[in-house]
Amino acid sequence: MQYLTEYRERASVEKISAEIQRITTRPWALMEVCGGQTHAIAKYGLQQLLPPEIELLHGPGCPVCVTSLAIIDQAIAIAARPEVIFCSFGDMLRVPGSHSDLLSVKAAGGDVRTVYSPMDALALAQVHPDRQVVFFAIGFETTAPANAMAVFQAQRKGLGNFSLLVSQFLVPPAIETICADGDTRVQGFLAAGHVCAITGFEAYQPLAQRIRRPIVVTGFEPLDILEGVLMCVRQLEQGTCDVQNQYARAVPREGNRPAREMLQRVFEISPQHWRGVGEIAGSGLRLRPQYSAFDANQRFPRVTTGRDDSRGCISGQIMQGRSKPDDCPHFGKACRPQSPLGAPMVSSEGPCAAYYRYASRYASRYANRKPARSQYEKQELPNEH
Repeated sequence: MQYLTEYRERASVEKISAEIQRITTRPWALMEVCGGQTHAIAKYGLQQLLPPEIELLHGPGCPVCVTSLAIIDQAIAIAARPEVIFCSFGDMLRVPGSHSDLLSVKAAGGDVRTVYSPMDALALAQVHPDRQVVFFAIGFETTAPANAMAVFQAQRKGLGNFSLLVSQFLVPPAIETICADGDTRVQGFLAAGHVCAITGFEAYQPLAQRIRRPIVVTGFEPLDILEGVLMCVRQLEQGTCDVQNQYARAVPREGNRPAREMLQRVFEISPQHWRGVGEIAGSGLRLRPQYSAFDANQRFPRVTTGRDDSRGCISGQIMQGRSKPDDCPHFGKACRPQSPLGAPMVSSEGPCAAYYRYASRYASRYANRKPARSQYEKQELPNEH
């Protein structure tokens, strides 16, 4: 099994698409939770392979998009300190804060470095004992275990110059918050497969019953997503609201137990502020008291953010399924990848970036266009992303 090309095979994709068409009898609105799924939908023109009754809404699953303005401002302030080596994933560098961004700090002489894992930052702390090394620990349940491991190792090695600026999020409370809105149009969810690879999907069972909507754990290839849609629509048509696992090749029921244990050893659940959405109880992670020495918020002075985080960006509306990126009056005009008003336009998983990059293939105003516009109608699928 290649676990890639077969999930892009045209004949299989068209077969699933035809089955979705066959069983759909009424309009349904589904939300893909993860920004990676949003980009795959846009890249492969999957919305156009669905019947017009099926609408895909874009969820809050981009970690860059939901990181709060206050945390961005704190990151910028820490990164500007002369004694600091500030380490981050590349996506965060151009996310606008109140007055600047991390890339501007770097251009002004700050030691801001792009790394690929928290362990890279930990290695820097070992070779630069005279500098403070701070890692910008963003993400969902997927990144939390590795961040926890970095802190665990730093404590074991006795590193006093390593810390995390934590901006960790948990997915289930966000799903529940979206459904608590009486005006929400979301009727079913495609859950993020990589998150569930860590957490498993057992925890989603009571959630699905509380929100009374089906949840299908879904992968990221075209066939994964269309199968997830099929399973979700089938439940909706039958009036059920269970949890199903389309991504069984990667997601066991109990998840990754060692990763969960490491996460729980180092972090504890906390309230979290989601950019554009607000605070959601129990939706974040913070370092446990025994690891507080590695908390950058305690090691460095806190800054006060002085500006509304909206700046005209409607990211909160988009990530709750109330709007689409091209509903925004600034989309493609004042807000472009080169001059973003908000994180969804600059993040590699942002919905606005997906619409902008794949505008010729997918946008809400083109949602009902004919399948002939789909990539599948024009050419064979590429072999890799």
